[in-house]
Amino acid sequence: MASLTDHLADLVADVDAALLFSPTSSFYERFADAEVEVVVVAPDNDVDAETFVELPLPFDNVKDRIGFGIEGAMDADLLAEGDEVACVASVFDGGSDAVVRVTVDEGIHTGIYDLFANSRAEPSVIRDVFEVAIELGQKGQKGKPVGALFVVGDAGKVMNKSRPLSYNPFEKSHVHVGDPIVNVMLKEFSRLDGAFVVSDSGKIVSAYRYLEPAAEGVDIPKGLGARHMAGGAITRDTNATAIVLSESDGLVRAFKAGELVLEIDPEEY
Repeated sequence: MASLTDHLADLVADVDAALLFSPTSSFYERFADAEVEVVVVAPDNDVDAETFVELPLPFDNVKDRIGFGIEGAMDADLLAEGDEVACVASVFDGGSDAVVRVTVDEGIHTGIYDLFANSRAEPSVIRDVFEVAIELGQKGQKGKPVGALFVVGDAGKVMNKSRPLSYNPFEKSHVHVGDPIVNVMLKEFSRLDGAFVVSDSGKIVSAYRYLEPAAEGVDIPKGLGARHMAGGAITRDTNATAIVLSESDGLVRAFKAGELVLEIDPEEY
């Protein structure tokens, strides 16, 4: 029975680039004389690839893995809209066993790669907080739309630029985002005012924080309110990332360095 490698030449013919997801050294060497741009997408550049895109998180879903890798390559100016890409990945944990051809579309570029890969907090922490916001956007609080603000990373500085609105239920706890029970707690507390503050490592530092950064010079899209202004401003004055769920339009947005870097409809995520 023919293997994938027997058909590689045909499968990557006429493409603008080949993205190899976590290839072995021997598999990567098969592309040494390839006439197309070869990009390795992996947690580490173990094969010493000339062109490399970091994959900071594991993705069990192949579609998500490929989309994330393509977006990372777009951020690095390795791919552009309209490029035809052959993505070589593992589906059955037996090495590179599948090729997916994708036409790069600007819609792939959501901002998620930059959010996960280039924030101060651990990528897994950003992902876990982001997914809490997405689920809140999809289901709401007891079926009703809810807004929420999560400030992730640089927690000490964020705490210094905010004040408590009420008793902090996490003051003496050592719980982390990503734990299913903790995620339920976050969803319950989201119906009350104030921001959640999460450390670089994912520890829930506080709830009910009133953020007090100066808002001058922060430019947010028209129609967004105080929650988004506070989220944008705190990321300008600290190295934190703000993830905001809008109660009015239901979209999840992220801010870094005072700038809006991502806007996603939870129903389409």
